[in-house]
Amino acid sequence: MKTIEIIITPEGKSSVQTLGFTGPSCQDASKFLEQALGQRVGERRTAEFYLSQPVQQSQQQRLG
Repeated sequence: MKTIEIIITPEGKSSVQTLGFTGPSCQDASKFLEQALGQRVGERRTAEFYLSQPVQQSQQQRLG
């Protein structure tokens, strides 16, 4: 399940964390939130970022 978490500390600092995304799709999904929250101070990529997205393969069979 794909989830975006927004965490706001008592000091007012916010962070956006994406869960269930692979590859750079997490950045695309959370971009609007990052823009709404203001200037980005840092970024930490998780192991899921470096996983490739599943590729659908099709197989054709010749009859004849």
